[in-house]
Amino acid sequence: MRLIQVTPDVACIQNVMVNLYFVGHNRPGAEWVLIDAGLPYSAQGILRAAEKRFGPGARPRAIYLTHGHFDHVGAVRELAEFWDVPVFAHELELPYLTGLSSYAPPDPNVGGGLLAWISSLYPRGPIDLGRRVNALQADNLPFLDKWRWIQTPGHTPGHVSFFREQDRLLLAGDAFTTTRPESLRAQLRPQPGVYGPPAYFTCDWASAWSSVQRLASLHPAVAATGHGLPLRGSELEQGLQTLARDFDRLAVPRRGRYVLQPAVADKTGVVYLPPA
Repeated sequence: MRLIQVTPDVACIQNVMVNLYFVGHNRPGAEWVLIDAGLPYSAQGILRAAEKRFGPGARPRAIYLTHGHFDHVGAVRELAEFWDVPVFAHELELPYLTGLSSYAPPDPNVGGGLLAWISSLYPRGPIDLGRRVNALQADNLPFLDKWRWIQTPGHTPGHVSFFREQDRLLLAGDAFTTTRPESLRAQLRPQPGVYGPPAYFTCDWASAWSSVQRLASLHPAVAATGHGLPLRGSELEQGLQTLARDFDRLAVPRRGRYVLQPAVADKTGVVYLPPA
């Protein structure tokens, strides 16, 4: 696993093709939280990275999830149980984290690239965290002082991003990405820029566009996403504003299962799927 310093108190941990984040100062005994939990079978690597940054026996106060796709929750059960810490996610993600519902099927015909073509093989859940997972509450992020969460659905029904006003730092999850998310080559050798969410797993394109517009209105100084390298300054501002304006041209596929009709979900999970 590779560590990239985003700000003095936020580190990006690259777990093959996906990112997770340590939020807390790099010193033994510092309080910290984990945002997202990587791929399956990555728990031991995350534990080693945490102890290297925060000292032996390092334990976060909580785990926060941007969403529940397999590449963001792969180690969450093992880590939450080992550390004995709570997990927080949006209430519309809870069905996929408590054994109630699988996500809408991916669409391997959109996006191009190897990761899109094999997406039908990816796990769709659900996983079951039981009582350990909690719904995010409005205007309240325990253990994340000065941060707020922003509802950014589209890629998943309950996707959220995290924003800190004081330095305009955005942890965007998969609301948008900073490398081409469908390409394995781009994941392994990131091509910096601002791109849409991973197309093969995005089940509501209208909501995804609204979410990008919402994040663009924040004018973040730094954005760290679920895929790709952190981006900052004019490259981020210009790229994000362009994506927000031209999302239908730059991100939405010309055709695909969810392009004309979204999957519909509620607090119980997926309730409607458009025809394949």
